[in-house]
Amino acid sequence: MIQRTIASVIQGSWRQGFLGNGHRALNVLENIPYENSDPFIAFMDDDLNLPGGPAVGGPHPHAGIETLTLVLQGDGKDLLTGSLEIMTAGKGIIHTEEISTEKNVHFLQVWIVLPPDKRWTQPFFQKILLEDVPKIITDQYEIRIYSGESNGLTSPVKDYTPFSLIDYRMEKNAQIVQEIPGDYNGLIYMLEGSVSIAGKTIKTGQTGWLNKAATHENSQLIFDTNEETARFVLYAGQPHNASVVQHGPFVADSAEDISRLYREYLHGEMPHLNSLPESQKTQYFKESK
Repeated sequence: MIQRTIASVIQGSWRQGFLGNGHRALNVLENIPYENSDPFIAFMDDDLNLPGGPAVGGPHPHAGIETLTLVLQGDGKDLLTGSLEIMTAGKGIIHTEEISTEKNVHFLQVWIVLPPDKRWTQPFFQKILLEDVPKIITDQYEIRIYSGESNGLTSPVKDYTPFSLIDYRMEKNAQIVQEIPGDYNGLIYMLEGSVSIAGKTIKTGQTGWLNKAATHENSQLIFDTNEETARFVLYAGQPHNASVVQHGPFVADSAEDISRLYREYLHGEMPHLNSLPESQKTQYFKESK
C-alpha cells in the first residue's frame, strides 16, 4: 500500500476576524491555489471571545458549496462542543450568523465545493452531535469519525463530494494507522501538541499538506507521537479537477452563474435555512447508524 507523506508544512498566522474585537481567525488556505486544495476552497479557524453589544454578523447567502462547521468549543446553546453541522447550499440558501450577546466559541469552518453535476442540488442540512459520532477509544488514542471511515468504523453523514473529516487525540508514544483513497487531496491541521508523519513533524498551529498519490487505491497515513500528546484533524477529499469561479459566498462554473446567483438572492428567490422542510434536514443518532 502506498504510504502518504507530508509534502509541506505551513505555519498559520492569527489575525483579527471580520467580527472585530474578540474575534481572531486563522486562514488555513491562505495563499494555497485551489488546484492544490481541491475540493476544499475555504478553511477558517475561528476563535470568538465576544463581550456582547451591538449585533454583528447577519443573514447572508451561499451557493455551489457545502459548509462544514466543526465545533471545538461550544456555548451549550446554538453551538454544541464536538458537533458537526453540514449545510449543503447547492442552488442557493440564506442563513443567519448574528451575535449580540456574550459569545465564547471556537470552531473550524470549511467550504467544500460541490461536484459539477450536483452543484445546483436542493439545499440540505445535516447535524451530528458528539455523543452520536462514531468513535474508537483506547488508552493510547481517541478517533472521532465525522465523515469517511477509520479502522472499521464509518460515519453516517451524506457526502456529495466524498471526503474524510476525522478528529484525533493521541497520548505520548502512540501510533495510529489511517487509510484514505490515494487520489484524495488532504491536510493535517494541528490543534495541540505535535505529531510525526513519515519523519516530518507538525506542531500546534501548523498545517501539513499530504503529498499527491496518483492512484484510486487506498493509501496509508501513519501518525506517531513521541514525548508530547497531540490533537489534530484530517480533512481529505476527492478532487473534482474542474475549474470554478468564486465570488464572495458563491462558487460556480462561470461568471454568468455568479451574476445569476446574485440576482436570485437580491430578488428573494433563495430560501432561508430556517424555512427548509424537514425532508431537507437530518440529525443523526446512534440508533440510526
